[in-house]
Formats: sequence, C-alpha cells, structure tokens
Amino acid sequence: MEPGFIDLTAENIADQHLCCIIRSKKPHPGVEAKRRWLVDRLPEGHVFRKLDVKEKVFIEYAPLETAWVPVEGDNYLYLYCLWVAGAYKDKGYGRALMEHCLADARDRGKSGICMLGAEKQKAWLSDQSFARKYGFETVDETGYGYTLLARSFDGTLPRFTDQARAGTIEDKALTIYYSDQCPYAVNSLEIIRQVCGEAGAPYSLVPVDTLEKAKALPCVFNNYAVFYGGAFQTVNLLDAASLRRLLKR
Repeated sequence: MEPGFIDLTAENIADQHLCCIIRSKKPHPGVEAKRRWLVDRLPEGHVFRKLDVKEKVFIEYAPLETAWVPVEGDNYLYLYCLWVAGAYKDKGYGRALMEHCLADARDRGKSGICMLGAEKQKAWLSDQSFARKYGFETVDETGYGYTLLARSFDGTLPRFTDQARAGTIEDKALTIYYSDQCPYAVNSLEIIRQVCGEAGAPYSLVPVDTLEKAKALPCVFNNYAVFYGGAFQTVNLLDAASLRRLLKR
C-alpha cells in the first residue's frame, strides 16, 4: 500500500518525523526547536503536510499575514518550502502537494499563493521551474538577485517590503539572521562560531523570534539570511568552505 499524507496538528506533532533528515540517535536540537516553533504557528493557520515516511516529502505554507517573511499582500498564502527528495522523486508527490496547496488556497477564499524565488535557482529554495508550471510568475524583485513569485487568482499581487528590497545594513561584520523554522540552522551557526573564532573575524547572530522582527527584516528571508560588508549575500546556509570564501572577500 502506498503511504498517505499527514497534516501536522497539535495532537500528533510530538510523534511525527519532521522530514528534514538529520541523522542522530538522540533528539536533535534543531529538530526540536522547529517542533516548538511549529506548535506556536499551527493556530495561526500554518500548514505542514508530509508523506507518512521518514524522508523529505513535504510542503509548508502559511497565511501571508502571519508568515515570517518581509512580504506584504492581502489574503495570500506564503509557500515556504516544497521538497521531494530521494527515492520519492518523480512519483507525483510534488504534484500532489502543490495541487493540495492550490486547492486549500481556493477553499479558504485566498487571492493566491506566493513564494521566494531567485534570478538563478538557489539551494534551500523550492524549485521555481516546477512552480511556474502551475502559473506562478515573477511579480516583484530586488536589486540583488531575488524575486517574488505568485500565482494570483484575482489579479491582486503581493510585494516585498521596502526594507527587504534594500538589502543593506550598517554593520559591516558577518551578520546572520535566522529563525528556528530550519533545523539545519543550528549546524550552520556552530560552523560560523568555529570558523570565525579561528579567523578572529567578528560576527553577529540575530535570532528572528517574532513575527514583527520577520516582517521588518532588511532583506529577503525564508528562515535564514547572510550579510557581509553591509550587503545581503544569500539565503543559503553557510558551510565551512563557503564561509571561508566569503570572509576572504
């Protein structure tokens, strides 16, 4: 029998695998932080729908008004992540998840769905070419390579905030904005502490722990963002090699 889909709820979330595969025999701090974050988001209409397997097959979205992103718009859903990997690719699961999101948006009477994109596909962003097959189009852009994609049902369009479009801060040191939504962020932050410590490089880790902070961010954001030299760099999680390259600039 093929596995079915599960929506996380307050009743089942404690026992469910969260799909971001982190191999650990003990409870992983990043996974447990995300679990706590989700518990607080579910009453706000946040949806985490997953295949009933211990693999990366899931979609995560929320009403734009309560989505932790610097995007403005009326009556939209924001699609954080659609991820199908490993042996479950090319079996229709991605299509089923996207079609569920579209149907849910229509059932809720939403004006459409939006998501973060980029001029060139980036790691940790949902597949833009796949989304375009469902009518998503570029509706806003920054001057530093990122875009906002939307599938509008009624002609209205969302937009980045002015702060997000600017993509600059005063601090020239390495600055990381992050939330507990991404379980992998814990590992990346530890790498930053280690590499910057060894190099004697100043850095700042800024937790985005409220909706208000997320809406006021000075750059695009899906759950993690990097600044260096006062300019936005990437939403990609930094590994040791990429961090060392960045610090040499």
